[in-house]
Amino acid sequence: MWGATPLYFSLLDAASPIEIVAHRVIWSLVFLIGIILVTRGWDSTLAVFKSRRSVLLLSLASVAITVNWTTFIYAISTDQVVESSLGYFINPLVSVSLGVLVLRERLRLGQWTAVSIAAMGVITIGIGSGAAPIIGLMLAFSFGSYGLLKKLAGIDAIPSLTVETAMLFPLAIAVLAYAEVSGSAAFIVDGLGFSILLMLLGPFTAIPLLAYVAAANRLPLSTLGLAQYVTPTVLFIFGITIFSESVQPLEWIGFGLIWLALALFSVDLLRHSRRPSVLDTLEVAEPT
Repeated sequence: MWGATPLYFSLLDAASPIEIVAHRVIWSLVFLIGIILVTRGWDSTLAVFKSRRSVLLLSLASVAITVNWTTFIYAISTDQVVESSLGYFINPLVSVSLGVLVLRERLRLGQWTAVSIAAMGVITIGIGSGAAPIIGLMLAFSFGSYGLLKKLAGIDAIPSLTVETAMLFPLAIAVLAYAEVSGSAAFIVDGLGFSILLMLLGPFTAIPLLAYVAAANRLPLSTLGLAQYVTPTVLFIFGITIFSESVQPLEWIGFGLIWLALALFSVDLLRHSRRPSVLDTLEVAEPT
């Protein structure tokens, strides 16, 4: 489902990335409130506001996920799907690096090797494309930061995501109000079908995340760690096929280095899966 996101967002070209993000926030909150009402989860959600630390961490997480969503939608709208896949390929390695810097964890030799080779791959892609892969790096670091903040907060998915979207709700309303006043809004103006597509961004955002959390609670870490590469692989394939994006020879080499780094990282993860550390429990990236 996450890998198919470019196909969905390509249907929303009539709206700006900022407007799409605003609708994503609003309808995600509506959908999550519906889930909370059905599951009677108000107590756990409201309990989040009793901790200043949790509120601060989730506020920062909401900023990080907003940057991630906006960057990803911008990448799709400007036909940069391949570069967006780069961000999600290197995100696990970014998460490991953030764990070292923030959580003071030590990298194993295999992890150091993977991070170094991936860095070489990113540099090679930058040389091949003639510019730094800004979109890929923004996606990787924004979701890596988001995962780290969520890990530090230690709150279940539904309450945390509900609080995050609630914090963004006033800003989202302001964005849509400005779009209406300025005459740039696509909601309603572009027809009922398009408006329904925008409203469906709520379940479109929440359902894959809930499925991911369910899998994280049931699958071995090694299995989950390897499964995460399905999404960027699908993004990459869609980018060079459906969206007809070109990849330069040096960029192929760069991606090859990153895939090698991920292979080494995965082998190291499998070897040490019976001895999980704080680094291993960091969230991994998927387009959210």
